[in-house]
Amino acid sequence: MNVAQAMQSRYATKVFDADKKIAKDDVAQLLSVLRNAPSSVNTQPWHFIIASTEAGKARINSGATGPYAYNAPKVSGASHVIVLCSKIHMDDEYLTQLLEQEEADGRFVKDPSFKGTYHKVRSTFVDLHRYALKDTQHWMEKQVYLNLGALLTSAAIMGVDALPMEGFDFPALDAEFDLRGQNLAPVAVVALGYRAETDFNATLPKSRFAAEQIFTQI
Repeated sequence: MNVAQAMQSRYATKVFDADKKIAKDDVAQLLSVLRNAPSSVNTQPWHFIIASTEAGKARINSGATGPYAYNAPKVSGASHVIVLCSKIHMDDEYLTQLLEQEEADGRFVKDPSFKGTYHKVRSTFVDLHRYALKDTQHWMEKQVYLNLGALLTSAAIMGVDALPMEGFDFPALDAEFDLRGQNLAPVAVVALGYRAETDFNATLPKSRFAAEQIFTQI
């Protein structure tokens, strides 16, 4: 299956087959996608909570109550569920940690002077959002959504069904996992697994605007 075919066939899965589990090797590939997804100036401002057990999914369902209860069966039926979180603050200590990790991974072996240059460039962008635009958290959330897109695309190519969800009580998830205490904020929840035969959404035709409406060729 090529990328175009995968994007044509993927859809928001509404009912998962609870008896079908994602193979360990496939889970490892999806986690690798999360780890290696792009982010602006390699800030990687994210953290992921991954549930594959009934107990773990029950904890995530602490955020699927009240007006969000309709999402609870999707979490329960999925093979794996991921809570995608963004950082709340990005301080100088974190920027130093990034730099040291890059050095440990050999990013500056060919030109050691590039370490200082890259740190200055990244700090310039971070400070732009911290002090001038004052939208650091929103900017970091954008990076998490870049990661979400990579995850959904990869899952589709692998034949794994997925459902991204924002319909959650995020304060409840915050309390359940003490996210704020870890400088984290929940952004989205993704259920992964395989569609059930009873999923009505699987047989509906995909609906998109015509190419002429959304592409301007210049």
